[in-house]
Amino acid sequence: MHASAAILAFALTLALSGPVPLHAQEQDDQPRFRASVDVVTIAAVVRDKQGRVVPTLTKDDFTVLDGGQTRPIVEFQPDSNGPISVALLIDGSGSMRQSSAISKRVGETLLNLLNARSDDVALMSFDTRLLRLCEFTNDFARLRTGLNEVETWGATSIYDAIAGAAGVVDQTTRKRRAVLVVTDGSDNWSTYSAERVAWIASTIDVPVYVLAVTANTQGASDAQAIGGELGDLARASGGEYFAADTETRQAMALGRIIEDLRHQYLIAIEPARGAGLRSLEIRTRKPALKVRARQWYAPRSDE
Repeated sequence: MHASAAILAFALTLALSGPVPLHAQEQDDQPRFRASVDVVTIAAVVRDKQGRVVPTLTKDDFTVLDGGQTRPIVEFQPDSNGPISVALLIDGSGSMRQSSAISKRVGETLLNLLNARSDDVALMSFDTRLLRLCEFTNDFARLRTGLNEVETWGATSIYDAIAGAAGVVDQTTRKRRAVLVVTDGSDNWSTYSAERVAWIASTIDVPVYVLAVTANTQGASDAQAIGGELGDLARASGGEYFAADTETRQAMALGRIIEDLRHQYLIAIEPARGAGLRSLEIRTRKPALKVRARQWYAPRSDE
């Protein structure tokens, strides 16, 4: 089995091993490209130097590099204000015992930012296991009840949990989707490395956003920009890492995440053939703009 197939199989194994069955949800107003075997779709977010979303670009403003080579964009959709799906993944390990109230507050703030008529959320937690507490739903009262049921104990398998959660998201949602991790950022039990999980999330185009909600020894701005291996994982998937150790920073981070998901450009290229992972880079013709998108994909094989 090729490496790319192996890591995706691992993610799906984790995704399907939880106690709560999830069911695929049809969202008729979701954007559609050609069948996934025909194109590689990429969700991209563009911001200016001041950090503001830039929603007015056209297909001609973008360049896609596949393995360092320019590839033609075969389909393009600017995508604003559509429904979104978020898997809220809360660190339930013992190190978060003193931060359980913070996790609940973050969950409440997230729900307040979403639209119960169109958006949906799944609630998961993890220690050495991935626990699926509530399937994707727009019943926010049910989700609020679930936030009270998150327990904290045991070791931390954050990377394995992210892989599993990304697999759930991939199986049950379409576009405008993400895994949002609330954690103290400490892993001591995962089977997979941060790099391997970054490949998993990136190849299935599920961005990972991380809120590190406890105090960091780095300065806040440095921690947001770096975040160590967890930050690298988030950025490789098209997401972002936030050092959010105060209520104000947490609220600002959540607002930025929802803004990202509401304002995406959906870009499609024809996939390369062959085995293994291929690197992706999305650029604009305006150097001052910053593009965030997944950094990898797994091409279809000739076999």
